[in-house]
Amino acid sequence: MHLYRALSIIVFTQLIISGCAVQPRVVTDEENKTRIIQDLGALEQNYDAINGLISLEEATARALKNNLELQIELTQKTLAQKQLNLKSYDMLPKLVVDLNYNSRSNYSGASSRSLITGRRTLEPSTSSDKDVFASMLGVTWNILDFGVSYYRAQQAADNVLIQEEQKRASINRIVQEVRSAYWRAVSYQRLISRMLSLKAEIRESLDQIDQMDVEQLNNPKINFIYKRDLLGIEREIGLLQRNLSIAKSQLAALMNIKPGMDFSLVIPERGEFSKKLNFEVEEMEQIALESRPELRELFYKKRANAKETRAAILQMLPGIEMSSRYNYNSNNFLFNGDWLSLGSQLSWNLISIISMPAKLDELDTKEKLLDTERLAMSMAVLAQVHVSLAQFGNLSEEYRAAYSFYLMQKKIIEHSRIEAQLGKISRHVLIREELNTLLAEARTDSIYSELENAYAGIYVSLGLDPIPGDLDKKDLSELTEKLTDYWQKR
Repeated sequence: MHLYRALSIIVFTQLIISGCAVQPRVVTDEENKTRIIQDLGALEQNYDAINGLISLEEATARALKNNLELQIELTQKTLAQKQLNLKSYDMLPKLVVDLNYNSRSNYSGASSRSLITGRRTLEPSTSSDKDVFASMLGVTWNILDFGVSYYRAQQAADNVLIQEEQKRASINRIVQEVRSAYWRAVSYQRLISRMLSLKAEIRESLDQIDQMDVEQLNNPKINFIYKRDLLGIEREIGLLQRNLSIAKSQLAALMNIKPGMDFSLVIPERGEFSKKLNFEVEEMEQIALESRPELRELFYKKRANAKETRAAILQMLPGIEMSSRYNYNSNNFLFNGDWLSLGSQLSWNLISIISMPAKLDELDTKEKLLDTERLAMSMAVLAQVHVSLAQFGNLSEEYRAAYSFYLMQKKIIEHSRIEAQLGKISRHVLIREELNTLLAEARTDSIYSELENAYAGIYVSLGLDPIPGDLDKKDLSELTEKLTDYWQKR
């Protein structure tokens, strides 16, 4: 009988062990296909219909609403808020419910033996039923855990603010990237038809030169020089087209527009740059030191580190736990089947006293590190303010010169086209002037894009939010309207 029980236990143990032996399972093709369908469906829901030309404000609104990287930042902030809510529950007393049922095949009994004579003093007896149900409802509260949980909750609150500052930094970065890509994409949309037309003219001229070589109507060396010049022009146009075409793809990615979907931008007229700054340098430095998300994030980290120090000191103290319980037991042999109990317990982890100096030393070093990082960041912020101002000033002057050059080249090409119609200049000379005009326009647009980016970079260096209020619960048209109004006022 005992052998049978032993074999049964061994077999049962083997079954449990074999059942717990988990092996890695590679994702199947069917699961992979299901995941792809789900992901594509989720991405499809993020697309807002394109109903006309996209302005800078709408492009920014689309990026703020649909950009997946920004959605990660927003979700991280939401997660931090939920973690704060959970930490708040840790400060509450613990409410414990315990249910217990025991059943035996026979009675639990015992007899006694005298320690003096060694004889049995009582016949076997029992004080318990075969089936016993017991329950307990109690409240326990550890004062030390309450103090530690209080500081942990405050750290979680600081973490919410840290995530908010990281979100602000991400919004600033995305807005600036959209602005830069938008103006380069505007230049591409302005010039693409001209570039294609000029490339077609070059191809036609090359064909004519090849025909002249066949018919031997001109000096071969002159034809080679013409072809070299035309191929050089074609190469420059190709490089220009490639560099500008990338901007539209980058803008589409920032707006989370489906790859391959065509869209057109609002094309403003070229003109003088009229945006001005209404800040003194000292005022800008003060605003930057107060508003930059990186500095504010370091401040919250230092505050959280100070609370970690207080929590560490609390953990060194003895813990006092108080409890109150209501108990019930169905055993009929008990004189009182239900009762209330009160209790308290003092516990002290003496090892925490030994490790406390090392813990405090670590926290002190971390605080000094945060102070050093804050000073280094403050210096970097002040430098960025001055650098952004210098970049804006230099690019303003550069754009003024480029725009003047473009206006002059515009007059030259107008006269060249008239002279070409009258036969005063060759087609080759006209193509060269068309390229000069195209390059002048591209150069003007490129500097204008950098100038717009530098203008936005000043606000980024100041830490001023480029959007009004929160992003939550705003549709595309509402967010576009808010951005337009906010930027006009600023």
